[in-house]
Amino acid sequence: MKTPEDMVFLFDCDNTLLDNDRVQADLRTHLEREFGAANRDRYWEIFEALRTELGYADYLGALQRYRLDATSDPRLLQMSAFLLDYPFADRLYPGALDVIKHLGLHGPTVVLSDGDVVFQPRKIQRSELWQAVEGRVLIYVHKERMLDDMERRYPARHYVMVDDKLRILAAMKNVMGERLTTVFPRQGHYALDPHNIATYPAADLTVERIGDLIHCDLPASLDAIRAGHTEKRSS
Repeated sequence: MKTPEDMVFLFDCDNTLLDNDRVQADLRTHLEREFGAANRDRYWEIFEALRTELGYADYLGALQRYRLDATSDPRLLQMSAFLLDYPFADRLYPGALDVIKHLGLHGPTVVLSDGDVVFQPRKIQRSELWQAVEGRVLIYVHKERMLDDMERRYPARHYVMVDDKLRILAAMKNVMGERLTTVFPRQGHYALDPHNIATYPAADLTVERIGDLIHCDLPASLDAIRAGHTEKRSS
């Protein structure tokens, strides 16, 4: 059994540390330029159907299915290269690596992501996030359902989860309770969707961008959040 840390910091990847909306925009532009608008739309139709089926984004899986419609097109090989060789390090949000380093002074940092077992690790490696957290990377199909496994691998008395999806933060909070502090960076289309904001409870701490956490006195913020929870229980 590992000795529990006082605190472990968990980071989502897409639209939390890395601007995945911009990655998708670049992919859309590439598909239209190489294959035309109709084939671009067909790929994203397959992509969304596969995401509904699997529960996570599978870019290479969508490409495999797209191939069934275009088995003789040699440009498909170039499309896979575009995905695998994409410069993800250039799409990190400003300050993302600095935040990981800063919070790492208070406890281990871990990337906790959803995704497939090929492209998502590749993305995290090429973005330099893998090195930033010293290889502490967990990728699940539904991470909010794998908290027991996460805690077994990285035991701690308290956790901080940084994620752009209020749905994920709420689901994790429902399981872990006051042992988890949730942090919501308002970045990307999920975070700015009015429906999501209205549907799910607010996070313990909200910042406009991930880089703001560099200037946040997080220990003091956590003490204030815990004090607020204690006051609510007393009431």
